[in-house]
Amino acid sequence: MLVFNTLTKKKEKFEPAEGKRVNLYVCGLTPYDHSHVGHARTYVAFDTVKRHLLQKGFDVFHIQNITDVEDKIFKRSRESGISPHDLAERFQGEAVELFDLLNVIRANVYPKVSEHIPEIIEMISAIQKNGLAYETETGVYFSVAKFTHYGKLSGQKMDEIERGSRIAPEDTKEDPADFALWKKGEDVLTFQSPWGIGRPGWHIECSAMGMKYTGGKALDIHGGARDLIFPHHENEIAQAEGATGDKFVRFWMHTGFLTVNGEKMSKSLGNFITLKDLLSRHSPNSVRLFFLRSHYRSPVDYSEDSIHSSEESCKRIFLL
Repeated sequence: MLVFNTLTKKKEKFEPAEGKRVNLYVCGLTPYDHSHVGHARTYVAFDTVKRHLLQKGFDVFHIQNITDVEDKIFKRSRESGISPHDLAERFQGEAVELFDLLNVIRANVYPKVSEHIPEIIEMISAIQKNGLAYETETGVYFSVAKFTHYGKLSGQKMDEIERGSRIAPEDTKEDPADFALWKKGEDVLTFQSPWGIGRPGWHIECSAMGMKYTGGKALDIHGGARDLIFPHHENEIAQAEGATGDKFVRFWMHTGFLTVNGEKMSKSLGNFITLKDLLSRHSPNSVRLFFLRSHYRSPVDYSEDSIHSSEESCKRIFLL
C-alpha cells in the first residue's frame, strides 16, 4: 500500500510501526453549528482509508477529537444562552447521527478537550521545561524560532510566517509567529493551571490527546482537511516533538478543498450547505459516491448537477 505523505511530499510504502495495529488520528469537529458538506468530504475519505486497512487485515485504532473548548463555541453560547457543554453535545450528537447515515464507521474514541486538561497541562509543562515556551501576563506561548524544524510539514519559512502574522493588542507575544499554548483569564469555560485560571490554545489539544491514546508512541496516520496543514498541523508537530523529542506522526494525509459551484463555501455567499440539508434531499449512497468520484487529495466542486449525476449512477448500480 502506497500513501502520499504530506510531510515528505512523496508516495511511500505504508507499514504500521508495530505489527498489524494502525493508530489513526483524524481531526474532529468544533461542534458550535451544524456539520457541513466539507466535513462530509473529509470523513468519507478517511472512512474509505480505514475500510481499506481493515480489509487488508489491519487492526485500526481510530481517534477523532472533539474541540469543545473554543472561541466559536463560547460566542455561540453567549448568543444562545445555552451552556458550552450543552451546545457542544447537541451539535456533536447530531453530527454522529448524520455520519451514521453516511455509513461512516465510528471512531474508537472521541476525546473532548474539556476532559483532557491534565494531559494538556502536562504537555505544556514539558515544552516549557525544554525551553521552547515562555509565560507572559496573557498566557503561555510556543517560541517558534526555537524549534529548528518548524515549517517541515507546510514548507513555510520563518520570514514568510512572520510577515503573515500579527500581534493583537491584547497579546504579549515575543514574536508574531508564536502561538498560544494556554490563554489566561476568565471566560465562559475556564480551568485551573500552574499559570493561573484559563484555557488551552487551539493546537495543543490534538498533540496531547493523540499521544495519550497511543501511549506516547507516534501516530501511524494523522489526517484532516488540507486547510489544517498550516498552522494547525504544523503546530501540532512543534508541540508534540518539542515536548518529547520524538517523532509525532509517521504519515500525514490531507483531503483537497471543497467548493460550491466554483466558489468557496461560506454563509456570507449564501452557498453554505449543511450535511443535514444535503441528506434530506439526496441518498447517503449518492453522497458517498459523489465524493469517491474524485481523488481524495484533489479539489471537489459541489453542484446540484454533479450530485444528481451520482444519484442516477446509484440507481443504475442497485438495479443491476
